[in-house]
Amino acid sequence: MASEKRVVFRSTWLPWVLLAPQVAVITIFFFWPAAQALLQSFQQSDAFGLSTEWVGLQNFENLLNDPSYLASFKITAIFSVLVASLGIGISLLLAVFADRVVKATLVYRTLLIWPYAVAPAVAGVLWLFMFAPSIGIVSYALRGLGFEWNHLLDSDHAMTLIVIAAVWKQISYNFLFFLAGLQSIPKSLIEAAAIDGAKPWRRFWSIQFPLLSPTTFFLFVINVVYAFFDTFAIVDAATEGGPGRDTAILVYKVYYDGFKALDLGGSAAQSVVLMVIVIALTIIQFRFVEKKVQY
Repeated sequence: MASEKRVVFRSTWLPWVLLAPQVAVITIFFFWPAAQALLQSFQQSDAFGLSTEWVGLQNFENLLNDPSYLASFKITAIFSVLVASLGIGISLLLAVFADRVVKATLVYRTLLIWPYAVAPAVAGVLWLFMFAPSIGIVSYALRGLGFEWNHLLDSDHAMTLIVIAAVWKQISYNFLFFLAGLQSIPKSLIEAAAIDGAKPWRRFWSIQFPLLSPTTFFLFVINVVYAFFDTFAIVDAATEGGPGRDTAILVYKVYYDGFKALDLGGSAAQSVVLMVIVIALTIIQFRFVEKKVQY
């Protein structure tokens, strides 16, 4: 039996040198901003940040007494569930179909990957134009069906718009992982099930989907983080948190209160709360959801 090969460094400093670039990037772009936000959450600054006053937990108390901030929790929860569930479900369906395509396989897969190259702000503007009440091609088609679309006045329409844009932007990422997972499943298992008389749906549900559980779990975590953080540009470009504040998810409210309302302390407190929420959700997912994953 072949022994396991292990790399042994002869010097004690070489591993740290190899890790230094990654550690520097994480420190500069994550730990340092997080520490700054935590410090500012206990302070109150003027609009220009020239003078600061230590206020302790006052910023957090103000958040708990702010109805609009509490409402953004519900908005974010609905938005995140829709984006994660629809994004994973549609991507899995497309991956299953693409895995069965025989002719022009490369063309189909390339077209499904393209949206990932589009910037989030561009994706928001793209769908904004298509759903524009006066000139949008989708809103025009909906009017032909007797449905009046106006995301500028209707909160449900606005939420639908940003969910569609966010899901469309993330589908390519999910699709790549699902397609790779499907192709890694031995074809002999599928063929054996087919010989035993299992229908395509039965083969997928009993064989393919359980073997995709590690990929599904990974994408579930990634999509939740994506919905909380990376959809800011989509919301800003498509609805700017409107109508009213009915599409102001937590990450957008951090930006709005900090850069438009110039409440630097309150914005920092919101960013700390958002960071804690995402960390807690990730821990819960790995603690409980991962138990159902079959590796």
